[in-house]
Amino acid sequence: MNITPDLFSYRKYWAKRFGTAPQLPMSRGDMDALGWDSCDIIIVTGDAYVDHPSFGMAIIGRLLEAQGFRVGIIAQPDWTSADDFRELGKPNLFFGVTGGNMDSMVNRYTSDRRVRSNDAYTPDGAPDRRPDRCVTVYSQRCREAFKDVPIVLGGIEASLRRIAHYDYWSDTVRRSVLLDAKGDLLVYGNGERQVVEIAHRLAAGESIDQLTDIRGTVFIRKQTPAGWTELDSTSVDAPGNQAPKLNPYHGESPGCTKETSGSKSEALIRLTKRRTSGDRLVIRLPAYEAVKADPVLYAHASRVLHQETNPGNARALVQRHGDRDVWINPPPIPLGTKEMDGVYGLPYSRLPHKSYGTGKIPAFEMIQHSVTIMRGCFGGCTFCSITEHEGRIIQSRSEDSIIREIETIRDTSPAFTGVISDIGGPTANMYRLACKDKAIEAACRRPSCVYPGICKNLNTDHTALIRLYRRARALPGIKKILIASGLRYDLAVTSPEYVKELAAHHVGGYLKIAPEHTEPGPLSKMLKPGIGTYDRFKALFDKYSKEAGKEQYLIPYFIAAHPGTTDEDMLNLALWLKRNGFRADQVQAFLPSPMATATAMYHSGKNPLHRVTRTSETVFVPKNLKQRRLHKAFLRYHDPNNWPMLREALKRMGRADLIGNGKHHLVPTWQPEGTGNQHEGTRIARKALPFRTQHTGLPTTKTKTPRKSRRMSKS
Repeated sequence: MNITPDLFSYRKYWAKRFGTAPQLPMSRGDMDALGWDSCDIIIVTGDAYVDHPSFGMAIIGRLLEAQGFRVGIIAQPDWTSADDFRELGKPNLFFGVTGGNMDSMVNRYTSDRRVRSNDAYTPDGAPDRRPDRCVTVYSQRCREAFKDVPIVLGGIEASLRRIAHYDYWSDTVRRSVLLDAKGDLLVYGNGERQVVEIAHRLAAGESIDQLTDIRGTVFIRKQTPAGWTELDSTSVDAPGNQAPKLNPYHGESPGCTKETSGSKSEALIRLTKRRTSGDRLVIRLPAYEAVKADPVLYAHASRVLHQETNPGNARALVQRHGDRDVWINPPPIPLGTKEMDGVYGLPYSRLPHKSYGTGKIPAFEMIQHSVTIMRGCFGGCTFCSITEHEGRIIQSRSEDSIIREIETIRDTSPAFTGVISDIGGPTANMYRLACKDKAIEAACRRPSCVYPGICKNLNTDHTALIRLYRRARALPGIKKILIASGLRYDLAVTSPEYVKELAAHHVGGYLKIAPEHTEPGPLSKMLKPGIGTYDRFKALFDKYSKEAGKEQYLIPYFIAAHPGTTDEDMLNLALWLKRNGFRADQVQAFLPSPMATATAMYHSGKNPLHRVTRTSETVFVPKNLKQRRLHKAFLRYHDPNNWPMLREALKRMGRADLIGNGKHHLVPTWQPEGTGNQHEGTRIARKALPFRTQHTGLPTTKTKTPRKSRRMSKS
């Protein structure tokens, strides 16, 4: 039984008397103007402060303000000393430290570990305004500034580094960031529930050391306390007919049922109820030192962690680091629709802080007229970080709440031209989709509801989303509602009416979708559908675009060098691109983000989608720089700079028949003067079109500017 209190049911803190700030203060002058002598909570962030619900610091700051607390913001401080961290004085309750909307390492480095030239979350895109691993650095500076103030880590950087994790940039397994940062508590996932409870309990006089029972948090303790049953992770993931764990990751059944989710549905439901009502079970993962030394144990630990991501049945996890345990409580209970409405209905100014003057923040410029309608993703793509951060359960706002936000943009934004740039979220078309059976949902441990096929228990009805689109575009003053969030085309094809609505009214000439690959080998490691599903979606999209009298095109995204991808796979993808008339403007190789399942494949060479043993399935991983560049070159087969590398590879692969000057050849025999160098870029493919339709409306900056919940693999 869920006894989690409603997010807005707490008694407000006494400081509510100060009212609502036009924008949260960033200086002593701002505090003086509000009549504050101190802040109760100070949020330190790696992003520029934008008071908009697509930015994490704004959501958490405004939510805490609504609870009655005085919240200050320290944005992109000078980390070389503690001076900037003293700017707002000593917080009465705690420092909240976040890297921002992106992991700081993903934000700063390309997949080839090269430093990016700009930062979309900084005024005028200026680079070098945040340190590497900024959660760790900021936390250490907070400790220097005020030694006795509790430090709570949060945001995606902390969330994805909450456990011992493979770090691509140092090519090693690092400790939980909570230890390196010397923080007191770590909040993972969407942090509203956790942060509100932490604030109220600290305000009521509890110490930070007492806050060990909050879902969605991580803390340090010396040993497992009395009253807990400790299970070894190797016994949890052992084969056999176990009620809560029957073939959770790769069942042949296209759907979970009360029979296949466990050996006995009644026993499973009883077990779930017992756990959610206080049964004290904790799974002990292999220690940090063990997973650092042994990639097979690392893959095993990753598999077990991903099995424990469903709030309905997840158990606590513990991992030894030296002489201390990193304790990970089960995930937070997802927000209900009323709570989501409350969070997105807070009094955001929807503008960057006034101190930035005329400076342009690229991420804000792209996102300012977009509306988040949902959170979470049940797609389970292994290269993606949404499940680890936001979870599989979709959390949707009400239609009325979304319409109110669109009207607010229309009526208050000085730059609004009548076009809403996006209404979506991590996935554009998962709004209000969920499991048909709550008991099955609470018991399920599948990583994806749509792979290898769409689960028969999944509701795929797009009616609510179609109704929302129609109501939104009918609003006075609204010229266009565009859809820019990632689209699950395997879901869309189940609703031709949705595809018709989309093509007729919500595409600005180009629609970006992500097949990621064409070959079954890499697709099976990504948990992505076969290319035939793309073909079915394209047929519908083309049909309804033509019926609407519109010339519109799909822009497919592809990943090079993903685990499980061979040179032959990339060659076949290049041939598919050529046959279909696509020329990739820019491409990107797989970037192993912390804690993702594909990252465990990359590091270990094992497949954690199945039970991991010494002799279990191995995964081919294209790791060396030359091979990664070759895989990118196959995506840009038309670029003369790549032709020398491709000719060499084709000869080595026994496919010299693809070298020549005919239409059926992949690369020509001749080389234009002054070409032959490798270029870098990001992951976009575009159909070869007449010059008059070449403009895509995509951002010109080389750094992607994803919304708060957008998956890191597109960054």
